[in-house]
Amino acid sequence: MILVWKLLRQHISIPQFAGFFFANLFGMLIVLLGYQFYNDVAPVFTAEDSFMKSDFLIVNKKIGTASTISGRSNTFTDEEIDDLSQQPFVSSVGKFTGTAYKVDANMSVNGTSVLNNGEISFESIPNAFVDTKLSNWQYSPGDRTVPIILPRIYLTMYNFGFAQSHSLPKISEGLVGMIDFRIFIHGHNKEGLFKGKVIGFSNRLSSILVPQAFMDWSNEVYAPGDVHAPTRLIIDMSNPGDRQFMKYLDLKGYEIENDKLNTEKTTYFLRMMVTMVMIVGLIISVLSFYILMLSIYLLVQKNSSKLENLLLIGYKPTQVARPYQLLTISLNIAVLLIALLVLFFARNYYMDIIETLFPDIEDGSMLPAFGLGVALLVLVSLCNLVVIRNKIVKIWKRKE
Repeated sequence: MILVWKLLRQHISIPQFAGFFFANLFGMLIVLLGYQFYNDVAPVFTAEDSFMKSDFLIVNKKIGTASTISGRSNTFTDEEIDDLSQQPFVSSVGKFTGTAYKVDANMSVNGTSVLNNGEISFESIPNAFVDTKLSNWQYSPGDRTVPIILPRIYLTMYNFGFAQSHSLPKISEGLVGMIDFRIFIHGHNKEGLFKGKVIGFSNRLSSILVPQAFMDWSNEVYAPGDVHAPTRLIIDMSNPGDRQFMKYLDLKGYEIENDKLNTEKTTYFLRMMVTMVMIVGLIISVLSFYILMLSIYLLVQKNSSKLENLLLIGYKPTQVARPYQLLTISLNIAVLLIALLVLFFARNYYMDIIETLFPDIEDGSMLPAFGLGVALLVLVSLCNLVVIRNKIVKIWKRKE
């Protein structure tokens, strides 16, 4: 086999193999980076809300120019709520209850004031629609500590606005204890001071959520007799995929609030873009594979007479093919190792940005990309081995 190695070294074309190496590296890197990026970013869009089940939808009336001019109310009547609850695709309906009094709040993080006497609004929904431990969501009338769930946009605005400009630590859901929330209620000749206990954040809310028990008690104490019809409803769907539901919404002039549908669209487009990028990478890898096979083919063809002589003096086809096979496998392994190394540094770079934007995102691993890379390595290497062996066998049969 030493003679075959000498023959290979004498006639090998460095530019051709370098071209294959970098083309294959580029293709492999595109495939692995696209696959890894999708796995790392997809949880941002597909993660379930920690306080609302995915089957819960928030519905409100459409507000447009026509409804504004006509003076159509955006509140729901009891008849409309009953009609919605009787639909076959709805399991249950809950109302968003708002405050009938004025609320001011102070919010500070680690002693630094973030919100100072800012006017806010509270809402509540029935406890059955809040997906959290009831022990964390309990309120007894008269208590001065109120559990609250903040919209996640509050966390985003703090982390990327206030925290950066004031050199304050960023907050994730696991660090909600750093938030000091003071609530000032102004009602009918009555005032109250409460401490808000932040238990988490929700993607599905646009206002601060408090327990229904606190809302009922505080409205009765600070705004007795003031009743406001709900402007939003929360629905537990028995069949979220029912097409009749969307038809019903259009017929009644309702719409689904929040970004649940937009998130699904974003995830779809992200998946489609990553798939297209990976296809481009695979095409480049296939072309580089073709370049390598062409180089090996020309190399074997150039040395066919000498290889035939080696076969005549007793060398087996497997012995003659092995140096060429080892060369291609070594190149493929080097391509995979360098691609994984580049991917490691690239992932560290973009994950720092993603974790800054979304502190609660779980830090995944590179195992899926590593597995894909090994699978591609095995597939390409097997093809290389078969093609080279077949070429040598043809020469061997020819000498017979």
